[in-house]
Order: sequence, then C-alpha cells, then structure tokens
Amino acid sequence: MLVVSSSSRMNQAEWDAHYRSFAASTTAADPHVEELVLRYAPSNGPKRALDLACGAGANALWLAGQGWNVTAVDRSPAAIDLLQAEAVRRALSVTTHIADLELRGQFTIESGTWDLILMSRYLQVDLFESALLGLATGGLLIVIALLADPALSTPQRYRVRAGELASYFRNQPGFAIVHQREVADTPDDFSHRRAVAEICVRRDRNP
Repeated sequence: MLVVSSSSRMNQAEWDAHYRSFAASTTAADPHVEELVLRYAPSNGPKRALDLACGAGANALWLAGQGWNVTAVDRSPAAIDLLQAEAVRRALSVTTHIADLELRGQFTIESGTWDLILMSRYLQVDLFESALLGLATGGLLIVIALLADPALSTPQRYRVRAGELASYFRNQPGFAIVHQREVADTPDDFSHRRAVAEICVRRDRNP
C-alpha cells in the first residue's frame, strides 16, 4: 500500500479512487519485498504470511505464488476487489480482510501466529509491537517505509527520518534485527523515485 506524504488522511472514497486509478500498474511485486523475502524469510514450515495495508495486492499475490499461505488486509474495498480479481485470474488463493488498521479492533494480529508479516510502504508505528508479537518463533517482520524528504518543511506523517526506523526495533528481547538499509531513488508504482528505509526483524524466542 502506498501512502501519501500529506499530513491529512485520505478518506475512503479517495483511497478507492486512488487504487482504481492505477489498477493496471499493480501487477508486479515490490522488488525490495522479493529480495528480502527470498533472502531472510523462513523457507521451511507452514509459511503463513500477513500483508498489512496490502493495497491492490501485488506483494500478497507474489507471496501466494511462492507458496505462502497469505492473509492480506487493507481499508479500501476497491483495493481488495482488485486483489481478489487478480487472484482468481492467476488461480491463487489469498485470504482478505477489509479493515482500517488505525481503528482499534477492526483487525487483530494474533500472537505467535505468523511466519512472515509485511508492512510495505506503509507506516504505522503503533502496530510495530503487535506485529512483533504476532510472529511465530523464527518468523520475520519486514517493514519498508518511505524516507522523509529533508527539503520539505511540511509535515511528513507517513515517512521516517534517516535512522529512525531501526530505532523502533533495537533492544527488543527475543528479537534480532537481521537486515537494515536505507536506499535512495527506488521506483514506486507510479514510476516516481522514492527513498526508502528497510528493516527485517526475526523472532528468535519468546521474550
């Protein structure tokens, strides 16, 4: 799910129109997601994946194609409709939920359940704790967030400053940071260039 840098939160109609407007360009997964999953995610076991703020589902569909049992969550019914239609076209199975992750109680991340949790280009800091606790032992949390533009003076609510993302995951008992990187000039779904921060955190044991 791509987020805007404005401090105002898009309403439901705006999100739905947003996804419909670029439906044709959402078929390819984020190459950063592909790289990190193939390099760091567990390769054995049940392979249960949760894609939070999945948007139109390019990453969820790619995971399903790689043999993951995927649950995908987004607030936009239009985005979920696009995901489901593409899943049918590709003969893939993805479980979907329509839920606003910023509203408490609409979706619960079950503790100790997931072998992979993905938050790609979506930033919600208050989800980090429940996402970590949602991992099964050996499970991996991947977070990819847009980096704030230092040239802008306006609020950048959905972006992180350089070095900020990793600060949320240091010194967490039972968890290990296995990858962290900040990458400039990476293309997004609109063929713009965006700088992103990446982190992968593995649950080694119960805290």
